[in-house]
Amino acid sequence: MYEYFPTNYVWNLATNIALNTGGHITEIDEICRPLLEVSAGGDDEGTEAFFQAWCARADRLVELARRDQAAGHDLSAARKYERASVYYLTAERQQSRHFAPRQEAYRKMLETFELAITCGQRNCERVQIPYEGTTLPGLFVRAQGVEGPAPTMVHYNGLDSTKEMIYGSGIADELAARGINTLMVDHPGVGEALRLQGLTGYANSERWSGPVVDYLETRPEVENTRIGVMAWSLGGYYAPRAAAFEKRFALCVAWGANYNWGEMQKRRQAKEGANPVPHYWDHVQWVFGKDSMDSFMAFAPQMSLEGVVEKIEVPFLVTHGANDRQIPLEYAYAQYEAATASPKRELRIFTAEEGGAEHVSADNMSIATSYISDWVAENL
Repeated sequence: MYEYFPTNYVWNLATNIALNTGGHITEIDEICRPLLEVSAGGDDEGTEAFFQAWCARADRLVELARRDQAAGHDLSAARKYERASVYYLTAERQQSRHFAPRQEAYRKMLETFELAITCGQRNCERVQIPYEGTTLPGLFVRAQGVEGPAPTMVHYNGLDSTKEMIYGSGIADELAARGINTLMVDHPGVGEALRLQGLTGYANSERWSGPVVDYLETRPEVENTRIGVMAWSLGGYYAPRAAAFEKRFALCVAWGANYNWGEMQKRRQAKEGANPVPHYWDHVQWVFGKDSMDSFMAFAPQMSLEGVVEKIEVPFLVTHGANDRQIPLEYAYAQYEAATASPKRELRIFTAEEGGAEHVSADNMSIATSYISDWVAENL
């Protein structure tokens, strides 16, 4: 992994994700260079300086994009808006939920992402999925070169990602090129669902998956018998759980195994494993709507796939990075070995030699997106 900050894994992870989801290395070097000294203070210290640096570069890109638009150069503007969106999101997701300026950064992220899509005439449609009296926000990317209904993959988030980050990874474009639609969803506990609607997460991902499949069945672009589900990071729990209980899913991919996330929280308390974001313990309480560490730790054991993956009856791919510092490799083997009812299961470990060896291949997402897309195309 590109380790810009020698002693700060969390900031390095954020920087790598930005590079893999649309950021430019020269701009990111400009952002990060002044932060080197403060980064040595740890994950939580200095996060406001981190926020200001990434937002400042995003603000500058917005001004440049507006000049492009004024000159009638929408396609050039779209590129700049896209990178600004990445930088606003990188700044925002590192902050505590109590840091008020993150709300404005998130608003700017949504605005610049939408401008990137519209100015760039991208194959990406914002959608609203009916869910328990409200809606879940999503992004729908259509299959290319397909006449009539096509196979479709639903892509969920992890603990702290968003649908815009999934889009930036390129997975939807990879699938579209192979004739497959993609629906990326901000489900309860992440993205807009959490930040703007107050929808907190829970263990039984089939609860939101039913409405998601219901929605897809209304779309003429979707072949209803060929809908698969995938997700990354903590989504390596959510997607298999959904496939086990929502039987309309015809395929499942865990982009990063997460066999027993509840147990992992006890291991994290014992200082085992790296955290994905600063202010980690406050963040997980926010995601799951808990008001104390005790209530969160009482809830966490529900987040386990023990006795669950055995119920997956569709093709199942588990990927994992050999150097994943957040979720141990042993969970990938456990998740794969327990899926005994799957008619075709596969475990793919990405190594340092080929790339993609870090958590959800954050060091080189293109290795994972290509492999997963090929596998989905062959099996869906």
